[in-house]
Amino acid sequence: MNRKLLVILVLAAVIVPRIVKAEDNPYYEYLMTFGSEGIAVSPKGDIYVADYNTGYVKVYNKNYEWIKTFSDYGEAPGENIKSEFMSIYEGKLFMPEAGNHRINVFDLEGNFLYLFSRLGSKPGKVNNPEAAKANSKGEIFVSDLKNDRIQVFSADGKLLRHWGNIGSDPGEFKAPAGIAIDKNDNIFVSEIGNDRIQVFDSSGKFITMWGFEGSEPGQFDNLHGLYIDKSTGWLYIADTGNNRVQVYKPKSGAVLKAQ
Repeated sequence: MNRKLLVILVLAAVIVPRIVKAEDNPYYEYLMTFGSEGIAVSPKGDIYVADYNTGYVKVYNKNYEWIKTFSDYGEAPGENIKSEFMSIYEGKLFMPEAGNHRINVFDLEGNFLYLFSRLGSKPGKVNNPEAAKANSKGEIFVSDLKNDRIQVFSADGKLLRHWGNIGSDPGEFKAPAGIAIDKNDNIFVSEIGNDRIQVFDSSGKFITMWGFEGSEPGQFDNLHGLYIDKSTGWLYIADTGNNRVQVYKPKSGAVLKAQ
């Protein structure tokens, strides 16, 4: 074989992302597609909606009636710029800010409590955090988008662990965005750059992945938010570039296990 051609083939093998088709995934099967940032729901059903453009957080009851508004657009503690995907754990609202590169924490009355992290690339610092989601132990999983990694903090902001670097292999990321956590504390991560979903156990061990760029069912474009129904295991994926939500359900008898 011509040496130049061999070099080209080797380089192609290195740079082409690994593709796993949705139908080949052993854990999840495509269910349906419907329709087209930060929303969290309290245990009593109040809905917290973060307005990305104004900085306001608006609270509604379970009947969708407005209750209050708090926070504002800015850099001061308790203010926010580009609020992203939030979560609630034991009476606290954890709000990642892509603009201020930090996590703001409020009580459910809207009172500012504290914040943690700041702009940087070293462990414990973030660059454009997109999601801050709590597991059953109160560990906060943050998608550190521009550092291409997941970082895990205690509820009071101490760094516990982190994993990932830029790439397309299992456990690597290109702009991780949404995070969802199932009833067994498995972590689902959407990637804008790789147009796929990756799944990990709570320690960060890789379990599975699926998806690639496209517009057909099981294909994605500019993935963002994720939500998982803990009672059914159904996974809802904001397929932003395709203006829709895709829904997946667990395959019968499948159990998520780290590889």
